[in-house]
Amino acid sequence: MDFLTQINEVLTENLGPFGPLIVVGVLGLFMILVALPLMLNQPEDPLKKLQRSNAPSKESKKGNKDKLRQSSRNEQLQKFANFLEPQNKEELSAMELKLRQAGYQSKDSVRFFHFAQFALGLIGISVGVLLVTVFAGDQEFTPAQIAMRVLIPACAFYFLPRYWITRRVAERQEAIVAGFPDTLDLMLVCVEAGQSLDQAIVRVAAEMKVSYPDIASEFEVVAHELKAGKERDNVLRDFGTRCGVQDVSSFVTVMIQSATFGTSIAEALRVYAGEMRDKRVMRAEEAANKLPTKMTLATMILTVPPLLVILVGPSAKGISDFANSGSGG
Repeated sequence: MDFLTQINEVLTENLGPFGPLIVVGVLGLFMILVALPLMLNQPEDPLKKLQRSNAPSKESKKGNKDKLRQSSRNEQLQKFANFLEPQNKEELSAMELKLRQAGYQSKDSVRFFHFAQFALGLIGISVGVLLVTVFAGDQEFTPAQIAMRVLIPACAFYFLPRYWITRRVAERQEAIVAGFPDTLDLMLVCVEAGQSLDQAIVRVAAEMKVSYPDIASEFEVVAHELKAGKERDNVLRDFGTRCGVQDVSSFVTVMIQSATFGTSIAEALRVYAGEMRDKRVMRAEEAANKLPTKMTLATMILTVPPLLVILVGPSAKGISDFANSGSGG
């Protein structure tokens, strides 16, 4: 008991009144960081392995489908699925859609995202504790200051993956918008050359992979879904939803209406491709029209203060010298 009292006194003298609590928090964080990899690398239970090997070879169709769905998933993350995935289906679907729009097509993308948030949150807490203890030196903090220095890095690190995903979605949508007119032109050439829409999509996915990889990957997904036998209307609607771009959604509507009413797909593509080229020109003109305003503001900020110093400086210096000489006389 005396030994614990001495440790408590030493920690209080060196780290302040919250010294014991800080040390306990650091030790708990260290134990979590050490235990988490060990939990993820746990070997499979021999009893479960034996039961699976002795299971009957004939399974129901539902069981086969579930097995196919889970075959390519990370088994280590599967153990913590309830912790790393939203339990609400709507939230899970919304998160999966956002990650797909960011370009992450993996089945475990939601689990990796929440695992990254959890791990970075722990790192942020450890950084905050280091700021309060190791890098603080002899400086003493109030409880409110300690809480701010610990919570701010923790929140910043925790929300870093969400900020990264938002940036990725915006950049990917810009890339899709930039490459969509050229993609439509190539698709129009393929259709007018006698290929079907499905063949044109496959060709576009292959040809655009170097210049516009984002839109090419989306067309590649569309081609695979069409080959798998999924209905074209549903495939195109999913394509528009995944991209999250208004131009692509409008293109999907045009293609579905063209197939529904039996009109020429080539004619619809020609008209819509022309509209996309016009929109690209208008976006370039809009950016060019914004440039003079931005340059004017930067020019005023960078040139007006030095110009005022050059013009007004000598007069101000002369007035100051005259005032000093008058007061001296």
